[in-house]
Amino acid sequence: MPNEIYLCLMNFVEYFKSPDNSSLQIILSVFLVLFYLVVRNLTARILKRYGKKKELSLPRVQYTTKYFNFVFFLVFMLFIGLVWDISFKGLSVYFISFFTVVGVGLFAAWSILSNITAAVILFFYFPYKIGTRVRIMDGDNSVEGLVYDLTLFSMLIKNSEGQLITYPNNMALQKAIVVLSDS
Repeated sequence: MPNEIYLCLMNFVEYFKSPDNSSLQIILSVFLVLFYLVVRNLTARILKRYGKKKELSLPRVQYTTKYFNFVFFLVFMLFIGLVWDISFKGLSVYFISFFTVVGVGLFAAWSILSNITAAVILFFYFPYKIGTRVRIMDGDNSVEGLVYDLTLFSMLIKNSEGQLITYPNNMALQKAIVVLSDS
């Protein structure tokens, strides 16, 4: 499926492209920039509306919006590269080198990436919010307290002794969580 989309886009660009027609590239670039800005703003509005509806904290909405903006920017840059016929064969050496270094870095810190992904999942499905009393069932390491904050990497839970416990988002997806009282 991705190869078919790529071939379709390449055929579209090649069809309208001629050696002396850079005005089409400029028009397509302007269209892509406008489309990118509209999609980005529309997504931000949808996420803000969703956050208000679910009574989510503003930082959670902002983190998720930044995450989506980054993904949209990467897709936008890919399309701009297709319009301007940037040789991906020439750039492949740079991409391979870059992704090798990033891959080693992410392998060393894979939990950071999984926590960010879990934060996005928890943004859309989160049966508890700040102020909810919860118990995370983790055997001998169970945690009980008030949800104090929800960040991009972790949940902050304040226990009955006033201690602030940081619980990783990826673990929150893997463990059973009992809602003791809703705020």
